[in-house]
Amino acid sequence: MAEPPYGIIAAKLKSGNVIPFLGAGASLGKRDPPQAKFDPESPHFLPKATELAAALADDSSFPSDDPNDRSDLAMVSSYYAEVSSDRPTLRERLRHLLQPITDASAADSTPPRPITLHRLLAALPSPQVIVTTNYDSLIEQAFDEVKKPYDMVIYPAERRPELVNSVLWWPHGQTPRPAESNKLDEQLDLRTTTVIFKMHGTRHPSDDTYDHFVVTEDDYVEFLSRMTTGSAIPKIFYPHFRERSFLFLGYGLRDWNLRVLLRNLPRQTDEQLHSWAIKEAPSELERLLWMKRNVSIYDLNLDEFVPKLAQKINLSA
Repeated sequence: MAEPPYGIIAAKLKSGNVIPFLGAGASLGKRDPPQAKFDPESPHFLPKATELAAALADDSSFPSDDPNDRSDLAMVSSYYAEVSSDRPTLRERLRHLLQPITDASAADSTPPRPITLHRLLAALPSPQVIVTTNYDSLIEQAFDEVKKPYDMVIYPAERRPELVNSVLWWPHGQTPRPAESNKLDEQLDLRTTTVIFKMHGTRHPSDDTYDHFVVTEDDYVEFLSRMTTGSAIPKIFYPHFRERSFLFLGYGLRDWNLRVLLRNLPRQTDEQLHSWAIKEAPSELERLLWMKRNVSIYDLNLDEFVPKLAQKINLSA
């Protein structure tokens, strides 16, 4: 099996010329023991999407025994929100299920340090734009550990009047504020500022008023609709994305959000801008989809990939 071009990826990361794109597989880490099952009543590690769906299905008496239905997080979350007639109830339950690895104040557990991938990204010398679809705060923890400043931009899943056509912009050390998606470039300089873009929302470690979760079917429809109008992703990111390669980490191309994003990025220099994807056991469909987008995919566990990449960057992993 061919190995990823570690030297090329390392050089581009160090210079800020590649966009790290973190999917669900980037936050799971190792389980001890490896076959440990997620316990929704006493969670000690982040759940997989299928485990999160199963917990919500049990809570809501989801009316299907089909394993495919019960593992569909968007479908199950939609049903949960419908039967509870209360979006805050779903948001509160998600906050609990995602708690142990993101909340250092939890009385009954001490979350592990961010996994190596997040620490590696926090150690890069140049300003970065890091995109993640994960709700957890592992990437923020990693930057906080080394006291490196960063701004956050968060897609707001909650439909509040003040957030129409806006995102939440969180300047480092300040209070989050709504910012019009098409005007953020007037306030943010990507040449000098590292930005973490949380494309599907976030679970705030200490204040649930800032929790946002793109999780139900309606949330995804709204997100895709806003992408077509240019308000889901601030326009400041598009020129930055067009000029750089992507490094997809633990992300499957079956996700429609990513496919719409890539389709909306006219890459004028496609032949020069090759990208890479690191994902364990990709399907043949994923291989074909990545190939069509000039992305080389490598069947590799992130626990194997990251130490080798860190070595090329001259970091201790």
